[in-house]
Amino acid sequence: MVWLIGLGYDLSASTFSPDGRVFQVEYAIKAVENSSTAIGIRCKDGVVFGVEKLILSKLYEEGSNKRIFNIDRHVGMAVAGLLADARSLAEVAREEASNFRSNYGHDIPLKHLSDRVAMYVHAYTLYSAVRPFGCSFILGSYDKDDGPQLYMVDPSGISYGYWGCAIGKAKQAAKTEIEKLQMKDMTCRELVKEVAKIIYIVHDEVKDKAFELELSWVGEVTNGRHEFVPKDVKEEAEKYAKVAGVLEFDSKSASLDKKNQISVYKLMNPQT
Repeated sequence: MVWLIGLGYDLSASTFSPDGRVFQVEYAIKAVENSSTAIGIRCKDGVVFGVEKLILSKLYEEGSNKRIFNIDRHVGMAVAGLLADARSLAEVAREEASNFRSNYGHDIPLKHLSDRVAMYVHAYTLYSAVRPFGCSFILGSYDKDDGPQLYMVDPSGISYGYWGCAIGKAKQAAKTEIEKLQMKDMTCRELVKEVAKIIYIVHDEVKDKAFELELSWVGEVTNGRHEFVPKDVKEEAEKYAKVAGVLEFDSKSASLDKKNQISVYKLMNPQT
């Protein structure tokens, strides 16, 4: 049976399996893969975050349980996975940013912040008394010296820099859409529509019917501050995303119908 693969080697994060795997970390990554999708894309004048926040109950208050956090005035974080774990790491990141400003008198560089929090995450994969964090997160910032920056940290404690990345259940589909963009030539105002479009395209209407779109940005458009996208800009982006999503669906359906017609023709005319 499949579940027996990790038996005896998945009881502690400090135990390796005979083939060199740490099952507790793999389980944490699986928790992220079962979560709603979050993306972060860097452009020439900033960073835009987008999150598909699933609505599990009609009784939820709109805007609650956000998956995008303010870390510092110039840093934002988008998360996927266990929300409680993500909130805990957001507090760690805030404390790191605050301590850096107290000690050095200026904003923390994103590379330094990403490395510090990644080290904290990695420490929870080393000891049997703790479990790995069941979340991944994307950090984005902007300043006049370094420009826009984007990093992603996963449950193993690895940190990478990106132009665009996705985490969550639809990360592969989202990455495919991100790769189509010319983000290096785009502005935040242009990119926010594309981010909304990607979230709508990768959303699974069958399994997850209701969701709330969260959008935030940091860049020249916000004078270097991380802020949630204004309501009017968000509504315009959602309108664009819904229209683009319908066109994308129609295009795929037409392509599928054409393939089906060709297959039927070949069956009816095997000698052609």
